Amino acid sequence: MTKRVIQRTLSCKTLVAASVLLAVVAAPGLAQRGATGPEEHAKVKPINDLPNPYKTVRNWGELPNDREWGSVSGVHVDIDGKHIWAADRCGSNSCVGSDVDPIVKLDPSGKVVKSFGAGKIAWPHGMEVDSEGNVWVVDARGPRENELKEHPNATKVGHQVVKFSPNGDVLMVIGTPGEAGDPPTHLTEPNDVLVAPDGSIFVAETHSAQFMDDPGPNAKSRINKYAPDGTFIKSFGEWGYEDGQLRSPHALAMDSQGRLFVADRGNRRIQIFDQEGKHLDTWYQFSRISGLYIDENDTLYAIDSESDPNYNPGGWQKGLRIGSAKTGEVKYFIPAHESPRPSGMGGEGSMGEGVTVDKDGNIYAGEVGPIQGLTKFVPKKK
Repeated sequence: MTKRVIQRTLSCKTLVAASVLLAVVAAPGLAQRGATGPEEHAKVKPINDLPNPYKTVRNWGELPNDREWGSVSGVHVDIDGKHIWAADRCGSNSCVGSDVDPIVKLDPSGKVVKSFGAGKIAWPHGMEVDSEGNVWVVDARGPRENELKEHPNATKVGHQVVKFSPNGDVLMVIGTPGEAGDPPTHLTEPNDVLVAPDGSIFVAETHSAQFMDDPGPNAKSRINKYAPDGTFIKSFGEWGYEDGQLRSPHALAMDSQGRLFVADRGNRRIQIFDQEGKHLDTWYQFSRISGLYIDENDTLYAIDSESDPNYNPGGWQKGLRIGSAKTGEVKYFIPAHESPRPSGMGGEGSMGEGVTVDKDGNIYAGEVGPIQGLTKFVPKKK
């Protein structure tokens, strides 16, 4: 009996146990579904040894005036399928007090053709480009105490999502800049934003919740849904380990069926929901994911910038896992590359946190850490 038949015929309670068992014995690359909680994650066999049909090109993209890249978490392909938008943390790991433009648009050769956003963003994180070419940037935290001492006027940034026109005009702000809180007026440490085909807006909160062992006042770990004009509709999800619960939903993507894929980074898994917040599935086989991208063919790009024995025990390695959003099969693995400073919170090597793909199949990853910048993965010629 195949796993698909088992999942259709067993009761819900039995299904979880069966799925866990199958996850343990499944061959590398096969979908491993239905497990719940950290104990079940530990039973999933790491997927680190699949083919890598890509060439790694480090230090892709040049900034004006010999400016150096800082941490880059947000990255997204433009609607033309060729240009790449990136959100640089102003040559460092924060834009508080900086007068440089954090949002840049690069042509296919890596040259900057447009930039904007100086003074409007504290800590750029997730990024989205909607069907009209507008650029949405998530500002994931407010200025810290030491930053405010140095820049006391930098109080109106952070805890917000900003919608920019392609030319950098501010069209919409979700949240109250500089203030953490709850919808409909506030956000707390938003991680990512996604605009659905019908214009609905989804925002994932909260960044620091992944480091909490117990829910605290800022462990929101929820998804907010808004109408196209920014009117708040609903929230779903809460802090926790069970299916439907989250520990810092770090990135969002949507497949051709309209299913919402959530990188539940603190729980080292992907969770899949419908657009009303109903939990549909849980996948562990793509590792501890920082960034997600799903292309028009339902190819899923899941990038892991943090895995090491501390943050993802069990032998998982940092890298980019590529597979199917339809079946959950993992097909390829791009390992981390050597760097003077590892990405994420430690471990070895560097791998991007944000990920996107152009129309020619080139992959772009934004790396976090001092002077990390962008990496490009180019398909190898067959």
